[in-house]
Amino acid sequence: MSVAAPPSTLQEALHVAAEHFAFCPDNIWQNSHPHTLAAYAERLVGINSWEFWWD
Repeated sequence: MSVAAPPSTLQEALHVAAEHFAFCPDNIWQNSHPHTLAAYAERLVGINSWEFWWD
């Protein structure tokens, strides 16, 4: 998914990460280590392309 305005701070990214977790928890549970919401949020800051999948 292309993102026109990605989160620019960790606080913004935490909110986005929580939304991602709500509809695609695999992004957190099956992505790179550590498998935490905070670690996932750190990877979202400034990134303008997101991927999702469901098993």
